[in-house]
Amino acid sequence: MPKDTLRYYDRIGIVSPSRKDNRYRRYSKDDLIDLMNIQIMQYADFSLDEMRGKLGFRKMENIDPDYCEEIAAFLDAKNAETRKKIAHLEMVSQLLNRAAETLRDFNDESDQQLAEFVRKIFKDIRKNEAEISKKGCDDHQG
Repeated sequence: MPKDTLRYYDRIGIVSPSRKDNRYRRYSKDDLIDLMNIQIMQYADFSLDEMRGKLGFRKMENIDPDYCEEIAAFLDAKNAETRKKIAHLEMVSQLLNRAAETLRDFNDESDQQLAEFVRKIFKDIRKNEAEISKKGCDDHQG
């Protein structure tokens, strides 16, 4: 991990290592575990803002059950979002496969089948956009 990244994490309070007399940062085992968790969470598309505060429960002396439930609900929502992305990428993969197959054996029938599949994907995308838009509007009402 680049030094600048470690300094930035320290500056924004995601990982706060202790300091030696010479002001050098000293990373504990817990700090290293936090850094590994950060890399894993970034790989899973968590933003730094989403991570901030979510790692702190390991350092709490008395773990609040309500806080744990809040974090678990956050992780469930993130997992649902990830599942949607996986489904989308699966559909994109199928589209790419069909397009390649169509080009390898191009004829009117294969071209029509590809066009139908593209229309299906387009409808699914529009439907998901409408659901997201409606949810966004519902969140801001009241």
